[in-house]
Amino acid sequence: MKSVSPAVRASVAAGLCVVIAIVAALAVDSRLDRHWVIRGITLAVAICCAGVLWTDKRRKARQIIGFVGLLMFGLVFPVTSTTWSQPPEIKFALAVADDAKAAAQKQASSVVSVADVKAATEARGGAVGTLKTDRTPEVRNADAYPLVIRAKKDQGRPRACLAFEHGLDAKVRPC
Repeated sequence: MKSVSPAVRASVAAGLCVVIAIVAALAVDSRLDRHWVIRGITLAVAICCAGVLWTDKRRKARQIIGFVGLLMFGLVFPVTSTTWSQPPEIKFALAVADDAKAAAQKQASSVVSVADVKAATEARGGAVGTLKTDRTPEVRNADAYPLVIRAKKDQGRPRACLAFEHGLDAKVRPC
């Protein structure tokens, strides 16, 4: 039985890395930052590891290093960055955004107001704005976008920033 040449194996591996990178990036909710630059750099390193597999057939150690690099940068990093893109505070902010958008549409409004977001956040048991403490006695980011969304009223962190662009389009990011 004839084995597949290293060039074909490396090309197939690089192609799989490209597919995995694109699918993993598109699996992230469009309202979140998809970190295209980091994903692009990771893909470039994975393709370089495929190049190591393609060119060096003599030394077993280089092949192992190339394979491990391909596995890490081509599979593990893209999948874990997609999995970790929604920590609990981001999931909470996305749910609040959905509820606020539904409330605005129910009122036949073309814009989600700050009051809609506050009502949706409080209905889910959270709070809007920074936590009031002795050091910072005033609540900030509670009156205008981007709003600070906290999943628990008594905790200052973790939190997420929520903004609505162009009326009903939510953008959520950690803050």
